[in-house]
This record gives sequence, C-alpha cells and structure tokens, in this order.
Amino acid sequence: MNHNSESPQAGSEAEGTLLSHLVELRTRLLRSVLAILLVFLVLFPFANPIYTFLAGPLMVHLPEGTSMIAIEVAAPFLIPFKLVLMLAIVISVPFLLYQAWAFIAPGLYRHEKRLAVPLLVSSTVLFYLGMAFAYFVVFPLIFAFFTASAPEGVAVMTDISRYLDFVILLFLAFGIAFEVPIATILLVAMGLTTPDQLAAKRPYVIVGVFVVGMVLTPPDIISQTLLALPMWLLFEIGIVLSRILVRRKAAREAAGDTSPPDDDDPPDRPRGSGATDLSARAAAAAAKARAKAATAAARARQGRKNETDPPLSASEMDEALDQAEAEARRLRGGSDNPKPKQDN
Repeated sequence: MNHNSESPQAGSEAEGTLLSHLVELRTRLLRSVLAILLVFLVLFPFANPIYTFLAGPLMVHLPEGTSMIAIEVAAPFLIPFKLVLMLAIVISVPFLLYQAWAFIAPGLYRHEKRLAVPLLVSSTVLFYLGMAFAYFVVFPLIFAFFTASAPEGVAVMTDISRYLDFVILLFLAFGIAFEVPIATILLVAMGLTTPDQLAAKRPYVIVGVFVVGMVLTPPDIISQTLLALPMWLLFEIGIVLSRILVRRKAAREAAGDTSPPDDDDPPDRPRGSGATDLSARAAAAAAKARAKAATAAARARQGRKNETDPPLSASEMDEALDQAEAEARRLRGGSDNPKPKQDN
C-alpha cells in the first residue's frame, strides 16, 4: 500500500526535476546565443578592418603590385561576415564555458569542482595562446616561405575565401595542440597512466606529434615543425605538472587523508581532503569510543563485567547507539537531536 501511494508522487517529482533542468538548459542556451549576437553586432561595423588585420601576415609578403582577390560575387561581403561571426564565438568562449559550468556544477562533488575550474580556465587560456602563437609566429614564417617559393612569372594573388579557410584551419590546429598539458594532467588524474609511464613513451610521442603536425597543417615542413615542437614542449610541461599533482596526492595520503569520497553524500556537501576529512575521521573515532563506553556503562548497570556475559538487550543497544550517533552528529556540526523512531 505504501509503495503504491508513493509511486505517483515520486514520478511527479522526477518529472518536475527533469522539466526544471530543461528550462534551465534553455535559459543557458539563450544567454549564450544572445552573448554571441551581442559581440557580433559590436564587431560587425569593423568587419573589413578586422579582415585586413587578419590578412596582414600575408599582405606584407605579397610581391609589389599584387593583392588578394575575390573570385565570387558575394565574397567581399560574406567572408568578412563569416570572420566576424567566428570571432564573436571565440571571444564569447569564456562566457559560454561559464554558462555550461553553471548548468553542471550543482551535480558535481566538491573535489570534482576543485579539479574542473582550473582545467576550464587553463584550457581556455591555452587555446587563446595557441591562436596567438599561430598568428604572430607561424603565419609570418610560412607566408614568407610560400611567396618566396613561387615560380618566376607566377603572380601570388590569394582568394580571400580560401585564405580565411586556411588560417581558420591553422588557428584550430594550434589551439587544440596547446591543450596537450591539460590532456596529460587528465590522464594522470584519472589513473589511466603515470608520469613515469608517459616519460618512458617519449620517443613515440615525438614521432606522434610530427605525424599530427603533418595531418593538421598544410603540406609544408615549416608549419609541421612549428606545430610539432610546441606540442612536444607542452607534453614535457604536462609531465612536470603531473608529477607535481602526484606528489601532492602522495603528501595528502601520507598525512592520513586516505578515505575515499562517499558518493552517497549530497553534491554540495564539503568532501575531499585536508581538515574536513581529518575532522570526519576524528568524529568517527570519537563516536566509536563513546559507543564502546556507553555499552560498557549499560553492562555495568546490568551487572555484566566482560564479553562472556549475556549480550545486551535490543533496547540497551539502541540506547548506546543513539548516544554515539548524537555525539557523532555534534562533532560533525549536525543536529544533536537523533531522528525519532517510528513504531512498527
């Protein structure tokens, strides 16, 4: 009877929770779209100067008397429009990540939040650094090489549409390549590998980064090398950071913080390492000691001296356990009042 009466209520609560999540997701998505639209509207009047700035590394290396061309009728309008739209998305990435974080954060535990926030911030910064490295370091070198290697009698006049596709590919390649330290730290944090194992695979990684550089960049040795070398350097940085992470974890374990997190705890309840876990273990030890003392006191009242005497009755044991639970709640900062028992 009880299960039949509670089942519709539980179903309605689950449905209400799902609807509330969907409403919140819709709100977050609308805010993200509005943020991109707002940035786009601010940048659109400057679409042509922005494209000129993007084409700067190529324009300075074009032969005198040549320029970029537009082979499609609508290209002079659509290409700057496309560039500004993509730039608006890139600029809005921190706000977009914040909206995603605000949506999923209530369902994360405290130790997950402590790991996720630095990773989100550092991954965003590294992606921007990768794009800046491509623009200020890679573009001048490869465009100088391309224009200087043109056969005699060939006028280098690049189409604006194909140039945009080319630089977007390089931006993405270098932005993703700069995420190597984040990937390394995540692999170590999840226990899939160790810093020593990664260091032992260094020869394979060096070959792999050059293969990735060959796949993600145009077919020239300069851009491949300029992508592979930073990836290798960032891999080494990731190993160093992973070793620091492992040392800190070992230090916490050496200090006695070895208790795993309880996945049944509420997500917002403080969990993890440090003073919180130490106080929890101290509370548990104190509760165990008081339970033993309460049991001994109950035995003394009944004239029992040792463990060979007849066991305590159910009421005596309940009284001792209630005292221990109340003390444990007090030490954890909870209520001193035990939950009332329901008579069957």
